Amino acid sequence: MDFSLTEEHIMIRDAARDFAQTELLPGVIERDNKQEFPQELVKKMGDLGFLGIMVDPKYGGSGMDAISYVLIMEELSKIDASASVIVSVNNSLVCYGLEAYASEEQKQKYLTKLATGEFVGAFCLSEPEAGSDATSQATTAEDKGDHYVINGTKNWITSGGRADVYLVIAQTDRAKGHRGINAFIVEKGTEGFHVGPKEDKLGIRGSDTHTLQFNDVKVPKENRIGEDGFGFKFAMKTLSGGRIGIAAQALGIAAGGYELALKYSKERKAFGTEICNHQAIAFKLADMYTEIEAARMLVMKAAWDKDQGNNYDMSSAMAKLYASKVAMEQTVEAVQIHGGNGFVKEYHVERLMRDAKITQIYEGTSEIQKIVISRGVIKG
Repeated sequence: MDFSLTEEHIMIRDAARDFAQTELLPGVIERDNKQEFPQELVKKMGDLGFLGIMVDPKYGGSGMDAISYVLIMEELSKIDASASVIVSVNNSLVCYGLEAYASEEQKQKYLTKLATGEFVGAFCLSEPEAGSDATSQATTAEDKGDHYVINGTKNWITSGGRADVYLVIAQTDRAKGHRGINAFIVEKGTEGFHVGPKEDKLGIRGSDTHTLQFNDVKVPKENRIGEDGFGFKFAMKTLSGGRIGIAAQALGIAAGGYELALKYSKERKAFGTEICNHQAIAFKLADMYTEIEAARMLVMKAAWDKDQGNNYDMSSAMAKLYASKVAMEQTVEAVQIHGGNGFVKEYHVERLMRDAKITQIYEGTSEIQKIVISRGVIKG
């Protein structure tokens, strides 16, 4: 067992940390207040290779491993979870799904632009009545011979208003249940495809989240991903990798809160000494550090499993379940350590606390992760 990072991993982590501190930190509070999508920063992240981290260089990607992905996600998320979720979705759900399952023509047309950041991708699975229950797709894709006609609504779509390429999951044959579901590539601007109003969210407010409407949207047959009926499997396979990204995001949010709390506790004085010297605060810091390290081990193990070609369904579910719990609990503690200042935006921790909650919900709620884990445990 080797718990040390390679020199290359350290260099990648430091580059992500430097970008987060110098580029993401200035203006992060304003972007949160205004719900402002970080358009220029997304371009810069594309230039650094952050939008195609694990994609083969022949498709314009960085060709890095999942460990590198986790390290980048953690550093970005310490500062701006709104920016990091764009990175996560583009990498885990869009680029990974296309590279693993798309045709060579689809890869050349779409993946090459998504991996470099020229395009931003969105993953469209959730619906008003099909959040956790992904088998109950109300969006339909009617087979018309040489094309499909898509009708329906997708909810809570990250980068919904800014994406150029949308991977849409829809039901083609209801009689076949989940085996009648397909995945399609839909381009922005396609006739009948409408983007609804931006959601006013508790956290990750800089991320663009929209409802999407599909009204008789014609999609050519060559834009279906995989064989007929492959859509549900496609969605589940991509979500397993997505959980690693969100687990890393949750880890970063927790670590960001901890680092701010530790720094503040060494500066703020009460009863004649820095508050870190009071056992009440010192023990909070000890618990925070321990739980964050435990979450880091689970996240790294899931990434390692992916890199080794192991099945990572359970390890990614455990990582997301625990890291999101730690993110929520430890950002609350970070606010508490800051006292009254923790309730004020300029100290950043209140934003991290608000951002933490979504990690327990999207890309599979904590309850769904427990279903995945329990099934794995029972099967042995």
